[in-house]
Amino acid sequence: MTSSPTILDSDFRYIDKKGNLLKTRTELTVAQMLTFLEQEYEYNHKITLKNGNEVLVDFKTEKGLIEVIDTDEDIEKYKQIKEDFPQDKVMAIGHAKYVAQIKELQDVVFYDKTPQTGSIFLEDASFSYDYAHILPLVEKCSILHGHTSSVMVELVGQMKDNLLLDFGEAKKIIKEVVNVFDHKFFINRKYLKKEDDSHYQIQFEGPKGMFELQVPKDTTYLLEGEATVENLSSEIIKLLAPKMPSNVEAVGVYIYEGYNKGSHIISNISR
Repeated sequence: MTSSPTILDSDFRYIDKKGNLLKTRTELTVAQMLTFLEQEYEYNHKITLKNGNEVLVDFKTEKGLIEVIDTDEDIEKYKQIKEDFPQDKVMAIGHAKYVAQIKELQDVVFYDKTPQTGSIFLEDASFSYDYAHILPLVEKCSILHGHTSSVMVELVGQMKDNLLLDFGEAKKIIKEVVNVFDHKFFINRKYLKKEDDSHYQIQFEGPKGMFELQVPKDTTYLLEGEATVENLSSEIIKLLAPKMPSNVEAVGVYIYEGYNKGSHIISNISR
C-alpha cells in the first residue's frame, strides 16, 4: 500500500487490457482511450528506418502511429519517422517542456502542465478499532481472541493546485470506513456452515479440535480469505477505494496489530 514516499512513474506497473506492461501513465491513458474508441492497436510496434535501424513506436493503429514523447531520444525518433514515412499519419503526445524542440512539426499534442504525483498520509487516534478473530490455520491463533488495532492510510495520486486531497475530507472518509470494523468478529467465509435471518453458524476443524460457533450477523464480518491483518488491510482498501476522488490513484493501509507489528498493503485503484 515509507509513510510519505516520493512516488514516480517507475514505481507503478501500468498494464493495459491486453496485458501489455506499459512504461508510463501517459501510455496507459492512450491505451484506455483507444480501447474506449474500439480501435485496435499494437503496442511497441517495430519499424525499420531508411538507415536500417529498427525502432519501436509506442502504438500502431489502423489510422496511423502514436508516439509518446518522454525523452529527448523520443523526439529524435519521432522526427526520423516523420521524415522517412511522410505518407503515414504520425501523432506525438508529450509534455510542454518539449514544445520548443518540435513545435515546427504537425500533429503534436502537449500537456499544458506536467502532471505531478504526490502522496499524503493520515494517522489519528480515531482510526482504531477493537475486534475478534480466529485463524484456524495457525495453532496459536486458532482459538477466539481479540486485538486493538490502529490504522494509518496513505493516498497517492495526481495533485491539483499542489493538493492531493484535503486532510479534513480524507479523515472523514477513513474514519467512516474504520468504524465499520469496530467491535466485529472476523472469520473466513468458507467456515460458514449455515445461517438464518439473524445468525451465522461457523464450524471448522483446527489444531485445538472441532469448533462450532453461533454468532450474530450484525457483529460478524465475513471475509474472502483468512482473517489475517494483511487481509484486513486489503479489506479496508476495498472499502476506501470507491470513496476516493478520481485523482487518487492508489491507497495504502497500515494496520498495527498491537504494538510494533502489523501489515502494510498498497494497491492501485481500478476504475
